Amino acid sequence: MANYQTLEVWKKGMVLVKDIYQYAKILPKEEMFGLTSQIKRAAVSVPTNIAEGMGRQRKKDCIHFMHIARGSLYELETLLLICQDAFSIEQEKVNTLQSTIIECMKQLNGFINYLEKADLK
Repeated sequence: MANYQTLEVWKKGMVLVKDIYQYAKILPKEEMFGLTSQIKRAAVSVPTNIAEGMGRQRKKDCIHFMHIARGSLYELETLLLICQDAFSIEQEKVNTLQSTIIECMKQLNGFINYLEKADLK
């Protein structure tokens, strides 16, 4: 498999992690071990699962980890909506993050489709 660090979807996932860590700073301190922690874990799961999938020898295993990364994007999107409702976070901040999540989803879906069609072992 290719070097995961050259993949645009991995790079976008890394940007998302950075953005989520900045966002987490505005959440209430009492959520540090609750929603804040869960949001960070979901965001970190995206590029780490892409990297792990690329490290696998079998195409089926690689695709499996890409699906896990995609699931983490859906989890992250839901957690952001929960935070927005629970803590009255500005809509603009959530919209910006959601745009990045949607971009990641599109890239990841395209990459999964590519892998499924590719003539790899």
